Amino acid sequence: MLNHALGSLGAALLLATVATTTAGTPGPKPSTGVGSCTVVEICVGAGVGGTPGSGNDKPTHPGKGTGKPPVPGPCIVTRMEPQPPTGSSVWEGHDPGDGAIYTRICPVAIAGAGATGSLMGPPETFWSATPPAPTIDPAQLAQQALDKMALLGPDITSPDPAGKYIVGLPTWMWVTKRQTTYGPNTASASAGGVTVTATATVSKIVWGMGDGSTVTCNGPGTPYTASYGNQESPTCGHTYSRTSASQDDGKYTVTATSTWSVDWQVVSGGETGQLTAIRQSQEQVAIGELQVVK
Repeated sequence: MLNHALGSLGAALLLATVATTTAGTPGPKPSTGVGSCTVVEICVGAGVGGTPGSGNDKPTHPGKGTGKPPVPGPCIVTRMEPQPPTGSSVWEGHDPGDGAIYTRICPVAIAGAGATGSLMGPPETFWSATPPAPTIDPAQLAQQALDKMALLGPDITSPDPAGKYIVGLPTWMWVTKRQTTYGPNTASASAGGVTVTATATVSKIVWGMGDGSTVTCNGPGTPYTASYGNQESPTCGHTYSRTSASQDDGKYTVTATSTWSVDWQVVSGGETGQLTAIRQSQEQVAIGELQVVK
């Protein structure tokens, strides 16, 4: 992974060199005595705090509704191999036996001119007496917690493939609320002493009725009972205007697509964020015409 990241550094390093030289300040200064490895003693800000060698590089993840731009992600820290020879300036006056030289590569956010995203900035070298603590990205832990939930598509109760549905009469749609199909569903993931807890709940279900119509419902729908008669559903329904006889199998394919809103928080840390997950289920239903018996 590091080799891949280093392969993307050429353009970013060139831009950093041109920018500092144009501004009248010294450009990147390669260390001496490093052999075939060129070490650049600069660090482009990446929105990741911490002091080189302290192991405190910890990405921040703004809470919901703050309007702050997202942090591109954590830095990549690796031990330089082979280590620079004794006397190299990167040792900062230390002896090799006192610690080791590490390389840190941080992502840099890019925006403007229609481009958004991030790229990996130039490498920064530093000496440390102990190996830096691994960088933990809470958003990655939140994704791991989400994966543990094994969320499924809506558990469609109606329309039922065995039901009888007629053109011109209201069709009621609703789903059975289960932990894995509607929520709430909660899971946690931990790494490096950091624990993130995530809770997922379905925020809406978009129904594709098979006849070209879509219906968006912000809840599970209302179960139908005979006491409602031919009323329309108060929360989630559709009325077909033509039969499904023209379909290859004589049925419409009804697709229910749920949007899961996943709120996560670092336990005892206060950092929060949100993820979105999409799941889908399908049923086939026959829509017929009311037959009048004479």
